[in-house]
Amino acid sequence: MATKIKSVFFCQSCGYESSKWMGQCPGCREWNTFVEETVKPVTKSAGKASASSQGTGQYVKPMTLSEIVMTDEERDDTHIGELNRVLGGGLVRGSLILVGGDPGIGKSTLLLQVAGNLSSDKKEVLYVSGEESLRQIKLRANRIGNFSDSLKFLCETNLSTIEETIIRTKPEIMIIDSIQTMYNESVSSAPGSVSQVRESTSVLLRIAKSMNISVFIVGHVTKEGQVAGPRVLEHMVDTVLYFEGDRHASYRILRAVKNRFGSTNEIGVFEMQEKGLAEVSNPSEFMLNGRPENASGSIVTCSVEGTRPILIEVQALVTHTNFGFPRRQANGTDFNRVNLLMAVLEKRVGLQLGDFDAYINLAGGMKIAEPSLDLGICLAIISSFKNRPISDDIIAFGEVGLSGEVRAVNMAESRVQEAAKLGFKTCIVPKALESKLKNSFKNIEIIGVSSVVDAMKIV
Repeated sequence: MATKIKSVFFCQSCGYESSKWMGQCPGCREWNTFVEETVKPVTKSAGKASASSQGTGQYVKPMTLSEIVMTDEERDDTHIGELNRVLGGGLVRGSLILVGGDPGIGKSTLLLQVAGNLSSDKKEVLYVSGEESLRQIKLRANRIGNFSDSLKFLCETNLSTIEETIIRTKPEIMIIDSIQTMYNESVSSAPGSVSQVRESTSVLLRIAKSMNISVFIVGHVTKEGQVAGPRVLEHMVDTVLYFEGDRHASYRILRAVKNRFGSTNEIGVFEMQEKGLAEVSNPSEFMLNGRPENASGSIVTCSVEGTRPILIEVQALVTHTNFGFPRRQANGTDFNRVNLLMAVLEKRVGLQLGDFDAYINLAGGMKIAEPSLDLGICLAIISSFKNRPISDDIIAFGEVGLSGEVRAVNMAESRVQEAAKLGFKTCIVPKALESKLKNSFKNIEIIGVSSVVDAMKIV
């Protein structure tokens, strides 16, 4: 008799399996995440065979901690400093890396550049594309530059064929573009479905670990900005990288949200040019390029991403509302945090903002939710409300509490050093850090403030 095909429902967020559709997932409590998949149930004879064979597998001796030999991870240099920073110092052998981002953001371009750089070091690289033909890839490669013959291309979506090719060619680095186009013949569902993405990633994980091959996987993202497919996909891989930024702008930001071999706070800044992605070695200068002079509602503050301080211009526009309900809008920072800071300004500083619209923007397209931007946002709102510009050589950072106090933030020395390097003369910092920073820096004036009122009087 033919095996009966049945339908089950999988949660796209956590992989929870159910025999019927449900509005809310019992596992992760997310709404409207169930999708239908067709699966082949295990036959009774197969189940009896597996049950009778229990205990007949190969014995593997467990090891104690003292028996485990520690060695440094072998890393390959990608020759892209920003990518090496995000990866934690280079590409770890045998790692599985997921790269996600919006369509057209530059994922394939970056990985093609990485493949070219690694192949120039005489490393065998296999680029597997399920979306583009070989001629289309060559058109993009001709625009980027020259490539070594150790870089080989394959247009294929069948994982069985890809696995056989890997066994015969034995590459050191492999790129899969993209995981949503791959399919496993043992799974009956269509490519891109929850089952196919999960099983295909499982096959690639086994290949990466057993053959010590570094594997890059390109993943499409949903409209919410998450990698399409089950959330277990992110749990299976070693590193998850997200490409951020507007594809119509020139900048790109590469951020690690998971990294088993390095920090998850590092970012890499790139600029899209005619010949591909170029590194931005000084993102602070890049973000402040084109800053207006003597304009109200503008001040520079400093954020730290991983170990890198980045100077960012905070812009605020406060205008009288034409409607009964004032409008609030935040671009690049947390909307609820802006509302909280405006409430602090009304209560502690005495600004009457109830009849005014407020628009907050982080220039350069950065998306940051660090509390150290609080003081800069408050001063920008005050400057726009009073229509008084802040001096161009002043920088301010600090966390603002509900009582209007300014609290200390971490890595203050790195922030002030970055400000001094770019020519700022005055730095407004939390009072708790004033004495320490004054002893460390002589070429920039350090002013400590204990509240937003004190900072307002200074600027």
